[in-house]
Amino acid sequence: MLAKTDDRPRPPGWRLSPWAVTTYVLGDGDRITPKYVGPRRIVEVAVATLATDRALLLLGVPGTAKTWLSEHLAAAVSGDSTLLVQGTAGTPEEAVRYGWNYARLLAEGPSRAAMTPSPVMRAMAEGRLARVEELTRMPSDVQDALITVLSEKTLPIPELGEEVQAARGFNVIATANDRDRGVNDLSGALRRRFNTVVLPVPSTPEEEVEIVARRVAQLGRSLDLPEGVAGIEEIRRVVTVFRELRSGVTSDGRTRVKSPSGTMSTAEAISVVTNGVALAAHFGDGVLRPADVAGGILGAVVQDPVPDRVVWQEYLETVIRDREDWRDFYRACRDAAL
Repeated sequence: MLAKTDDRPRPPGWRLSPWAVTTYVLGDGDRITPKYVGPRRIVEVAVATLATDRALLLLGVPGTAKTWLSEHLAAAVSGDSTLLVQGTAGTPEEAVRYGWNYARLLAEGPSRAAMTPSPVMRAMAEGRLARVEELTRMPSDVQDALITVLSEKTLPIPELGEEVQAARGFNVIATANDRDRGVNDLSGALRRRFNTVVLPVPSTPEEEVEIVARRVAQLGRSLDLPEGVAGIEEIRRVVTVFRELRSGVTSDGRTRVKSPSGTMSTAEAISVVTNGVALAAHFGDGVLRPADVAGGILGAVVQDPVPDRVVWQEYLETVIRDREDWRDFYRACRDAAL
């Protein structure tokens, strides 16, 4: 729909104009639903970056929708979000550059036909966006394979004495977080090739409740779960628990609480509620109740069995127990912890 009505200038290789890409991501308040809920300026800066020759780095703590936003930006700009390099400690340089079909290499020698192009190489040839997930999890030497690609927009192939020139429209969206284990800091040379946009956690409880409710509804439809199962009151309680444990203070600001070792992210809250909806639909009365989410909250909080269990028990007995309208929630959480 946007493509049919979009008469604004489009950068080379783009399916939509920057204005239409932003509208696709944030919605228009009418027929186009928002894919990302957050400050408009953040999305505008991200889209404007992709329209230049600088790559985009989405930085944030786990669960701030970095991957989600990356996927939708690539889909809106290129019509394809599948040109993906998944960063891990074992990601080889071939995942960024190219590999070889060794049967053909032995039979025919080095040739383009014997090459196995990486997603980045394909994106360069086709003028599309490539995505690199968890960039800081990749070894430093693999990260630095991107430097020439981003600065010169070329990918040398020494074996053939050739190079791949990037078609117009090519760029890279990378995601990273600096609070998780296994992080390899980016070199200064590589960091300079990126424009970094930091994605914040939802600023208000209402915003986070809206995000969780919308995403749970979408997941419920994709899983063919009955509609109307997720009660907004239970979603609000889950979000409140996650926000208080994440920030280390209760919502009224009166009581300080210990934070567990996990991130207690919005993404984990969505997972807890979605699992609760499935329990309510298949094993309950079709209404989301405290018992349906209690086990999921316990699993999200207690990542490190000994210290996190102490944190959870203390929070349960000193905060949740004293809330008059949370008695059913307290009993369900206490029973799940036994």
